[in-house]
Amino acid sequence: MANIESLLLADDPDCATIVAQWYFDQWISRRSDTPLQEVLENVCASVSTLGAPMIVLIKKNKQLVAAAQLKIREMKIYPQYEHWIGGVYVRSQNRGMGIAALLVKEVISQAKLARIDTLYLQTEDLSGGIYAMLGFLPLEQVHYDGYNVLIMKYDVCSIKA
Repeated sequence: MANIESLLLADDPDCATIVAQWYFDQWISRRSDTPLQEVLENVCASVSTLGAPMIVLIKKNKQLVAAAQLKIREMKIYPQYEHWIGGVYVRSQNRGMGIAALLVKEVISQAKLARIDTLYLQTEDLSGGIYAMLGFLPLEQVHYDGYNVLIMKYDVCSIKA
């Protein structure tokens, strides 16, 4: 994909406001009464350059179009699962272009650099969708926080360096 670059929020912290707004509009505002300012604080704290918490960004033609998180213990019911991919978001006008797959692959690459063995995620797409196509394996379907979600895992060590 031409004119596509991946970078970390740590490399461009000015993107935090946009990412926080995306997360607030897409998930937070419909699930809780968490204020946007708290979402922004959490996003701003995801500036690790090696391991979690980290946010990976995708820019197309220098414009921010996507973000995803490398998180620690996303779901309270799974304290044994440490590293998670979450907040995979692509702007609506940039969907269907393979950007989400590129974004997830970049988070996986970052996990490998940090020597993380396994990544987990939750998705409302009970078929596994893009994650299944990228090699994530289903673990179980649960009802969590008012939603039916599929919990999936990925063996980071299975990818080539």
